[in-house]
Amino acid sequence: MAQNGANPIISDLRDRIQHLEGAVARPKTVLPFGVADIDAQLPGGGLAYGALHEFAGGGSGAVDGAAAALFVAGIAARTKGKVVWCLARPDLFAPALAQVGLHPDRIVFVEAIREEYVLDAFEEALRFGGLAAVVAELVRLPMVASRRLQLAAESSGTIGLVIRRWRRQTEAGDFGHPTAAATRWRISVLPSDPLPVPGIGRARWLAELIRVKAGESADFEIGACDAQGRISLFSDAGNGSDQTRRSVNSG
Repeated sequence: MAQNGANPIISDLRDRIQHLEGAVARPKTVLPFGVADIDAQLPGGGLAYGALHEFAGGGSGAVDGAAAALFVAGIAARTKGKVVWCLARPDLFAPALAQVGLHPDRIVFVEAIREEYVLDAFEEALRFGGLAAVVAELVRLPMVASRRLQLAAESSGTIGLVIRRWRRQTEAGDFGHPTAAATRWRISVLPSDPLPVPGIGRARWLAELIRVKAGESADFEIGACDAQGRISLFSDAGNGSDQTRRSVNSG
C-alpha cells in the first residue's frame, strides 16, 4: 500500500526534473509505417515523434541520395499539417515529392546560404512546435549539434528528419560517426519490380535500419513510396514469404 501511494509522488518529481532539464514531459507517440515487420523493429511500433531520425543514401551517388530524400518525403507525407524543409542546395524536384504524397502546398522551404544556417533554421523550427515534421539536408551532423536538435524535438514533440547529403566521396565517411538520432537509416536503389510486359515496374529500395535505440538493426527490401507515402515489403518469389534480413545491432 505504501509503495502504491508513493508512485504519484515519484512521477511528480520526475516531471519536475524534466522541466528543470528543459524537456517537457509529453505522451510518447509514434508514426508507424503500416508494415508489420518494420514497425516490429521500432520501439512503440513506429518512428517516434519528439525525436530525431537520420537518413542517408547507401552510396555517395545522386541516385541513392534521391531515394533517401523520397523515403523521408514519404514519411513526412503521412503526417498531418505543415512541413518545414531546410536546405542549402535548391535542387529538390517538387513533382517527385508530390508523387510520394508530399504536395508543395504543405511544404515551407527554408533556403540557407551556408550549412550552419541550415542547422540553425532546423533547430528553430523543431522548437517552434505545431508543425507536422521538420526536414533538414545536412552534410555533417556532429554529436553536440545532434543532442541539441534531439532536445529541441523533445521540447515540442515534433518529428525531426535529417537527410545526409554529400558533395564529394570523402564526406560520406562522416555518416559513420555516432549521433543522438533515435534511428539511423540507409537507403539504396535496387532493380525495379519486374513486369510481365516490357516496361518499368515499381521502384524498389533496400532500407537498412542500421541503428535504433532499444532495438535491433534490420534490412528490408521495400517497394518505393506510393502516392500516399506508403511503402511495402517485397515478397520473395522463391518461397512466398516476406524477404527480410535482420542482424544484431552492434551499436
